[in-house]
Amino acid sequence: MRKSTIWLLAVVMAFAFIGLLYLQVQYVSTILKTRNEQFNETVQRCLYQVVKTLELDEARQYLDEDIKKDFLYNDNETALSASPNLNNDLKNGIDSNRTSYADRYRKKPNTPPSTFSQSNNIVTTSKKQQEMWLERYRHQEFVMKEVMKEIILNLVTTPSLKPIQDRIDLKKLNFYLNQEFVNNGLNIPYIFSVVNKDGNVVYQSGNIKKSDAADVNTCVLFPNDPPSKWNFLRVYFPTKKSYIFRSVEFIVPSVVFIIVLLVTFIFTIFIVFRQKKLSEMKNDFINNMTHELKTPVSTISLAAQMLKDSDITKSPQVFKHISGVINDETKRLGFLVEKVLQMSLFERQKASLKLKEVDANDLIANIANTFKLKVEKYGGEIDVDLQAEESGIYVDEMHFTNVLFNLMDNAVKYRRPEVPLKLMARTRNENGKLIITIEDNGAGIKKEYLKKVFERFFRVPTGNVHDVKGFGLGLAYVRKIVENFSGSIRAESELNNGTKFIISLPLIKS
Repeated sequence: MRKSTIWLLAVVMAFAFIGLLYLQVQYVSTILKTRNEQFNETVQRCLYQVVKTLELDEARQYLDEDIKKDFLYNDNETALSASPNLNNDLKNGIDSNRTSYADRYRKKPNTPPSTFSQSNNIVTTSKKQQEMWLERYRHQEFVMKEVMKEIILNLVTTPSLKPIQDRIDLKKLNFYLNQEFVNNGLNIPYIFSVVNKDGNVVYQSGNIKKSDAADVNTCVLFPNDPPSKWNFLRVYFPTKKSYIFRSVEFIVPSVVFIIVLLVTFIFTIFIVFRQKKLSEMKNDFINNMTHELKTPVSTISLAAQMLKDSDITKSPQVFKHISGVINDETKRLGFLVEKVLQMSLFERQKASLKLKEVDANDLIANIANTFKLKVEKYGGEIDVDLQAEESGIYVDEMHFTNVLFNLMDNAVKYRRPEVPLKLMARTRNENGKLIITIEDNGAGIKKEYLKKVFERFFRVPTGNVHDVKGFGLGLAYVRKIVENFSGSIRAESELNNGTKFIISLPLIKS
């Protein structure tokens, strides 16, 4: 698949995921906003109902007080206007009435009233009684109107002159609030406060932070008072946000799943690009390897054909030279095959190593002595400084020898032709570990490539110059082996100022 096609698919999928995630976030945001508005509307409705109940309580209180005043007033008037001879007058009136009725019946004892006369008396009495009740009703209606006028006048003028703490019962207020909130489904903790007309807090049931002032619901207590004398009821819900978020909990898993899918998609795209890069590197490696193997094979083939010539066999010097060429190219071919076989190490989690105790100082001295001729061939010199007093390490001798050989061989490959090669190998002890340093004064590496030099198939770009042969496996192999020895390796370099490789390995005693 072409790289441009992969990028196109990645962009389309990323746009789709981001769009879906954006819609989900917008949906959740809209729901939260709507829930918040509904919450505030419900609270304001509850506060309005509580304020209305407080107004009714105040009106009922004034009505009760007025009735008590009327009773006291009537009792006092009766006591002041009563005559001392009231009992006697009542007794004389009752006796006189009894006498008149008795005389009437004695005058006509045997004359019963006629039916028509009785009927007229009943009708007349009924009408008089109705008129009497109607008159009493009108009188009471007039009295009640006057009383209500007086009560309403008192409610309009008197309460606003009183302090708010004298007008409401805080326990009742808390009870009314709790009852309204529970009835409307807001069974959550709340803090309420009463603020007087001067802006001072008269009562507060808890602490409200200044940062939470925006979430406080406010309502006017007794809104019929003059605006200059308004008092306020404020309510704050500490768990309001969690209460609202609980209403959209079902949305959260979908958003999380979308994010997980987006991350998975990004990781998949990253893997695809990495695999494509590795595939390109492998193709370059195969082409490079084919070219590298072709050269010694062609040389050996040519030398073998020359040996068939009888004239060459008669010349010992020529025969010896051709035999040496075949031997050298065979070694070179074996070395290239060994390099290719090293790739199998990267396909396994752990290389098959034959670990044993090795003295690093002795091993480095032997390798440097063997490598000395190759360095001097290019007019250079090798400097060995073995300062480590404790140099016993537990490694595979063959693989560790290859590690040191690869590092020294890179110093020779990437030397500067105009500067004599100087190769330095040092050891020292530090924090209970053995530190091995391989340093040269070669071409160096740019800083942006330092972290990549240990990757498989990676080779530092050299433009159109291809004077250094290789597969890009040497340093990757070095890091793999060192890590299998429970060690670490890092590189320090500056362009045109040499490179230093620092290996850290645990000592046997630690």
